[in-house]
Amino acid sequence: MSAAVDAGDLAHMRRALALAERGLYTTDPNPRVGCVLVRAGETLAEGWHRRAGEAHAEVAALRAARADVRGATAYVTLEPCSHTGRTPPCVEALIGAGIGRVVCASADPNPLVAGQGIERLRRAGISVAVGALEQEARALNPGFFSRFERGRPLIRLKLAMSLDGRTAPAAGGRLWISGEPARADVQHFRARSSAVLTGAGTVRTDDPRLDVRLAYGPWVRQPMRAVLDALLSSPPEARVFAIDKAVVFASAQAAPAAAAALAAHRPPVAVERVPSVGRRLDLAAVVGRLTELQVNELLVECGPTLAAAFLEHGLVDEWIVYLAPLLLGADAAPLTAMAGLALAGPRPEFDIMSVERLGRDLRIMLVPRGAAGVPQPAPTVPAGA
Repeated sequence: MSAAVDAGDLAHMRRALALAERGLYTTDPNPRVGCVLVRAGETLAEGWHRRAGEAHAEVAALRAARADVRGATAYVTLEPCSHTGRTPPCVEALIGAGIGRVVCASADPNPLVAGQGIERLRRAGISVAVGALEQEARALNPGFFSRFERGRPLIRLKLAMSLDGRTAPAAGGRLWISGEPARADVQHFRARSSAVLTGAGTVRTDDPRLDVRLAYGPWVRQPMRAVLDALLSSPPEARVFAIDKAVVFASAQAAPAAAAALAAHRPPVAVERVPSVGRRLDLAAVVGRLTELQVNELLVECGPTLAAAFLEHGLVDEWIVYLAPLLLGADAAPLTAMAGLALAGPRPEFDIMSVERLGRDLRIMLVPRGAAGVPQPAPTVPAGA
């Protein structure tokens, strides 16, 4: 942590983090950021980033100020930006307002900023402290940091299973394994995700919508819906394509006519060609393309085969398992379709991060054994979104 901060600084930063969380479902692909302006112990104004293209947290706070803010301290949960994107640089707004000190929780991992905002403030004679409640700030934006630091989104795998580890009846057909409270809980994970991904088999069998149906504000940001469909077998009338921002990943062998049918769909469905490994799409290529599309947090809702592929490739950062108190029988579909594991060989292991009861079901949050895990705030409906 650079420069000294005291208990008062930490209290104001906690407030800034609480403001940032109001954008939990709405700021994507931008990070969730909050700002508090304080002078002589008095809070002059507050602001948070609501959605991409609108004012950043610092500018929102400056606009909300009803008095002169010269000499005030700005508490910001992420380094103020120093480049012009959809909005002007926040550092220039802070300098122009006469801010005397800036306390930011974390430097920005985006190479367009990456310390340049801090340096610009210091060159203007503004004292800057970095690192106050940094872990809490990173936990609020795990996918944003993952995209720039690891080169891929934070990936959550969500599955629901019976007591005997089964996910669908042997006879096929749709069956709600989890109860309504658990299904409502999934909505919060969808709402905070940049994209929700599934496979063509799930689209054909379950015809899911994979959309957000929360009423958390005057408008709802829908995540991108991504379908892995090597040969473009998904019907264009599938419900997953009914809302804008759908993309299908296909192999080079997929028929051009099928791609044209999706492109002609209203709303149009984008088709992304990616390499194949055998008969399957290259998951690394899929994740790489999603990274280029500015996906911060990816939620995977799929069947046992695709779930196994993500696990086998080490592409699961958090595993969300909803456990329902029922039995489906030995012939029902398994939780994953992983190949047999040698008794003497390494086997996938996980650490349980949390267990929560949701109606009759349990939600179990796991991370791969040995991984640090990414702490996150409990999904909540943000106030003022």
